[in-house]
Amino acid sequence: MHQSLYTASTGLDAQQKSLSVIANNIANSNTVGFKKSRINAETLMTQQIRQPGVEVGDSMMPSGLAIGLGTRVQSTQEIHSQGGFKNTGVDTDLAISGDGFFQITLPTGEISYTRAGNFQLDGEGNIVTPNGYLLEPQIAVPENATAISVSQLGVVTATIPNQVDLEEIGVIELAKFINPSGLENRGGNMYLETASSGAPIVSEAGEDGTGILMQGNLELSNVNVAESMVEMIETQRAYELASKVVTNSSDMISVMNDAVR
Repeated sequence: MHQSLYTASTGLDAQQKSLSVIANNIANSNTVGFKKSRINAETLMTQQIRQPGVEVGDSMMPSGLAIGLGTRVQSTQEIHSQGGFKNTGVDTDLAISGDGFFQITLPTGEISYTRAGNFQLDGEGNIVTPNGYLLEPQIAVPENATAISVSQLGVVTATIPNQVDLEEIGVIELAKFINPSGLENRGGNMYLETASSGAPIVSEAGEDGTGILMQGNLELSNVNVAESMVEMIETQRAYELASKVVTNSSDMISVMNDAVR
């Protein structure tokens, strides 16, 4: 295969993957607690025809002769920057202002982590995700409670009829990771711990940099739609140029074949 064809094909593949990542960001621009991703690309091995500094006669070449062989996507990286906040007025809606994650117990018994705080109550009064997964540690609201309150430090209290003082029913703990980008995204707004993320640092809200809780609010996606549109246009143009290289290379090969005949 002509070298330029191969090099251009690597560009087509990289830009296609980039567009897929951008498309996912845009698709989740209204998903609660969503964190945008980006691709990290790297150059492929360079073909060194002549090394820099080679002596030719009595002189030394100031630069070498090298031909790049293209690019490839090395990884995708989630950007865990803070999203904006939306006031909902719903008592079970919680947003984290900080770096922490809510802890969720999956049906398998595993602990997963999420930034999405759109919680609800199940039939037994437990605080759960929209999928019915329990908040960890488990907190149950008494059946006769008329309202619940969550402090910035995660203390959950309930208003009970004919009872003057609020009743404390639990404390929400948050988890923090040294490398949140190393978490495994399992879908459903959930993440799993990996060796790359490091072990979770669990503490009450407001401690160890986990952040504070904001009741009646939700954290919005950190996707900037305007920025994503610009990235999409840039990616499309790069893809078109790589396609043009393929076309031109093919034309050059055809000319060469005709000349041989």
